Amino acid sequence: MTTDAEIRPSPEALLAHAEREGRGRLKVFLGAAPGVGKTWAMLDDAHREAAKGRVVVAALIETHGRAETQAKLAGLTQLPRKPVIYQGRVLTEMDLDGLLARKPDLALIDELAHTNADGSRHEKRWQDVEEVLAAGIDVYTTLNIQHIETLNETVTRITGVRVRETVPDGALEMADEIELIDLPPDELLDRLKQGKVYPADQASRALGSFFVKGNLTALRELAMRTAADRVDAQLREHMAANAIAGPWPTQERILVCINESPAAREAIRVAKRSADRARAEWIALNVAQARMEALPEADKDRLAGSLRLAERLGAVLATLEAEHDVAEAILTYARDRNVRRIVIGRPRPRPFWVRWTSEDVATDILRRSGPFEVTVASEPDAKPQASHFRLPQLEAEPRAWAEAVLAVAVASGCAWAVDRLFPVASLALLFMTAVVVVASRRGMASSALASVLGFLSYDFFFVDPRLTFTVTDRSELLTLGLFLAASLVTGNLAARLRARIEAQTAIADRTNKLYDFSRRVAAAATADDVIWASVSHVATTLRCESVLLMPRGTELQVVGGFPPEDRLEVRDQSAAQFTWEKGEPAGRGSDTLPTARWFFLPLIAGDRRLGVLGIAYEDDRQLARTDRRLLDALIDQIALALERLRLTEDLAATQLATETERLRTALLNSVSHDLRTPLVTIIGAAGHLADNDLPSTARHTLAENIREEGERLDRYVQNLLDMTRLGHGALTPRLAPQDVAEIVGGARARMKGVLRGHDLQVDLAPNLPLILADGVLLEQVVVNILDNAAKYSPEGSAIIVGATQKGVRVEISIADQGPGIPQADRARVFDMFYRVAIGDRQRAGTGLGLAICKGLVEAMGGAIRAEAAAPDGTGTRMVIELPLYNPEVST
Repeated sequence: MTTDAEIRPSPEALLAHAEREGRGRLKVFLGAAPGVGKTWAMLDDAHREAAKGRVVVAALIETHGRAETQAKLAGLTQLPRKPVIYQGRVLTEMDLDGLLARKPDLALIDELAHTNADGSRHEKRWQDVEEVLAAGIDVYTTLNIQHIETLNETVTRITGVRVRETVPDGALEMADEIELIDLPPDELLDRLKQGKVYPADQASRALGSFFVKGNLTALRELAMRTAADRVDAQLREHMAANAIAGPWPTQERILVCINESPAAREAIRVAKRSADRARAEWIALNVAQARMEALPEADKDRLAGSLRLAERLGAVLATLEAEHDVAEAILTYARDRNVRRIVIGRPRPRPFWVRWTSEDVATDILRRSGPFEVTVASEPDAKPQASHFRLPQLEAEPRAWAEAVLAVAVASGCAWAVDRLFPVASLALLFMTAVVVVASRRGMASSALASVLGFLSYDFFFVDPRLTFTVTDRSELLTLGLFLAASLVTGNLAARLRARIEAQTAIADRTNKLYDFSRRVAAAATADDVIWASVSHVATTLRCESVLLMPRGTELQVVGGFPPEDRLEVRDQSAAQFTWEKGEPAGRGSDTLPTARWFFLPLIAGDRRLGVLGIAYEDDRQLARTDRRLLDALIDQIALALERLRLTEDLAATQLATETERLRTALLNSVSHDLRTPLVTIIGAAGHLADNDLPSTARHTLAENIREEGERLDRYVQNLLDMTRLGHGALTPRLAPQDVAEIVGGARARMKGVLRGHDLQVDLAPNLPLILADGVLLEQVVVNILDNAAKYSPEGSAIIVGATQKGVRVEISIADQGPGIPQADRARVFDMFYRVAIGDRQRAGTGLGLAICKGLVEAMGGAIRAEAAAPDGTGTRMVIELPLYNPEVST
C-alpha cells in the first residue's frame, strides 16, 4: 500500500513545468458562439492589467463594426496592422515582427482560429501565438467552441453548419487559464436581433440556421464541458507536480476493471449506466500479465469479448503492464487520473489448492480502496458455489499419461542400473529429471502424475526395506518428502515455461500472419485486389474455405471466394443476410442459424458495415477459439483496407468533381469574356458604320476594328476546336518539310493588328535547314505565343522571334519583356486554363493558348518549354524544338 512518504512529484509533471519556464502565459476566453462577449471580456481584463502598471498592446482586435467594442479599445496601445496582398486585394494581418520587437508584458490577439493570408509567416494565427509565447510575452486570446478540431464534427451534427477554420486540441492545451464567457441563449438571440452581433441582413439569415435556441443550448453545454475538462487536466497536473494523493472529489470519472471473470461484462454495463447518469467519462482498464498467456481458451475469449463490449459502449480503453501487485497498479492509475469510482466484478471464493487468480485482485482492491468509491458488480446469472470438495480439472489425453508412466519406468531402470554399478545416494535426481522432461513435453497434469509415480517407485525400489512401501529410517521420510515437493515444484515451473514458450510462439505466428496480410492489402490498388487477397489469406491461414459477400444494389452477393465460389445455399445465404442486417455473427457454431455450413462475421469500419466474411471447413467442424481471435484481427484489417479504398475513391471523385467545376467555371468565364468582348466591339462598330455622316477615316478605323475583333474571335473558336480535337485524339498532323521563315512570316501577317503597339524583331539564323512539321498547326502555335506575348508585355516593348539549329533539331524562340513567369509556374503554364496570378491581374485570358501549343508541338514530335528571357528573371522566352527534315527518313 502506498504511504504518504512514498508519494513523490511526477517526473513528467515536473518536466512539463520546467518547459513552461521563460514562456509567456496564455489565457483563452472561450465562448459557445459568436456574440457572447469574449472580446469585450478580454478588453475588460486588459484594462485591469494595464491599471496594475503592465505594458499591454492590442496586437489584433476584430471589432466587426461594433461601436461599443471599438470604444472599449480606448486607452490601450494598438499595434498597426501589416498589409498583405492576396488575389489582387490588400488585406491586413497582425504584424508579428512588430509585436516581437515591442515585447510588451501582455498582447491581445483576437480570434485564435483565424487563417492568415498567403504570404504570412505562419498559416494559422495560433501558430503566431505560439511564437509570441515562446518570446516570453503573455497572451490573451478568444476562441469559439466550434473551432476546436475534435469538436468540429459534433458541432456540425448539432447545427448543420461546418466551420472550416479549426485549431488542434493541442493549441487549447497550451492555455494556462481558460475563462468561459457564458450568455444565456435568450440574451444572445436578443443581441443578435438588435444588430449587436451581425449586420441586419446577416443576422436574419443566422437566426434561421446557426442561431437557434436548441443549437445554442447544446453548444453552451459543450463549451462548459470543454472548459471543465481542461480545468480537470490542469488539476491533475497540479496534483502530480505537487505530490498530492488523489482522488480529489471534483469532476466525476469512473474506472471499470476488466479481466477474464464472467462478472466483467456486468461490471462494464454498470459502469456505462453510471457514466450515462452522471454524464461522466469512463475508462475500461485491463492489466496485462504474463500469466494471461496460460489462461484457458474460454477465459481468453471472454476477456476479448469484454474488451470489445467496452469499446462498443464508448469506454476509453487503457492497458497496464503489471506482474506482482496488480491491485496497487490499478489504484495508482486511478489516483493519477483522479478517478472517484472504481467498478469491479464480484470476487468468487476459490478452493485453497487453486493458485492465485484475478479474483484476488478484486479482493485486494476492496481491502485497500481507501478514498475511492468501489462498486461491486455480480454475474446476473451467478449460482451459489457448491461447498463440496472438487479437484482441479486436468487434461486427460491418454498419450500424456502414457508418457508419464514410461518416463518413470525409464528413470527406474536407469536408477537400478546405476545402483548396481556404482551406488550413489542421489538416485532421486534421476526421477526428478524424468518429471522435468514430462513437464516440458506435456504440461502440469502429466508432471504431477510423474512426480507421484516417481515418489512411489523410489520408495518401493530404492528405500530400505526394498520392494515395500514401508520406511524404517526416519531420515528417509524427510528425503522422500523433499523429493516429492521438489518434483512437484520443478514440474510446475517446467510446465509453466513450456506454456509460456507455446504462447509466445503462437503470438509470433499470429503477428507474422497479420503482418503478411497487412502488406498484401496495403499493396492492393483496387477493391478486387483486396477481396482476392482477403479470401485467399484467410483460407490459407485458417486452412478453410472463405467467401466474401458485399451489397450489390438491394442484394447481398458473393464477390470473392477461395476456392472460387459464386453462390451459397439458401440457409447459408440467410445466415449471411442476418449478419449483414444485424451486424452480428451467424451460421455454424453461433446462436443464429447454427445448422448452416458457413460461419459469417460482419466487416465493420467505424459505424459503417462494408460486407460479410464467411468461413467453412471441409469436415464441417466449428471454428476453434484460438482461430477466432486471429479471424477477428484479420476481419478488422480487411474492413480497414476496404474502407481505405472507398475513401480513396470518394476522394478521387471529389477531386474530379472539383476539377470539373473549376474547368467549367474557367470555360464559362472565358466564353463570357473572349466571346462577348469581340462581339460587343463588332456590334458597336457595325452600328457606327451605319451612320452615313462618318468621315472615311473613321469608317476605315471601324472596319479595321471589326476585322481585328473577328480574327480574335476566330482564334478563340479555333483554340476551342483544337483543344477538343486534342482531347479526343482526333488531331493528326500532316508532317512535311517547312521553312521557318515562311511560318514566322505568316504568323506575323496574321498578328499585324495585335502587334501594332509592339516592336516585333525577327532574328533567324542564316541558312536555316527545313524542319519536319505541319505548317498550319505550327503557324497556329506561333500565333498563340505572339498573342500571349503581346498581351503581357508593356506597350512599346520589343518582342523578339529567333531560330537556330541545335544538333538534329531547330529551336524557335519568342521572347518578350513582360513581368516573367515564376520558376514554380513555368511547367504549369501549359496546363489547361492555368494562368499566372500576376498576368491575370493585367489582362484576362482563357488559359487555353499555351495548353494548345504544347499539344500541337508534341503531336508533331517536338517539345516546348518556358524560361526567363533576362538574367534577373524578367521577361519570358518560349522555346519550340522541332526535328529537322530528313529526306531519307521521310521517304
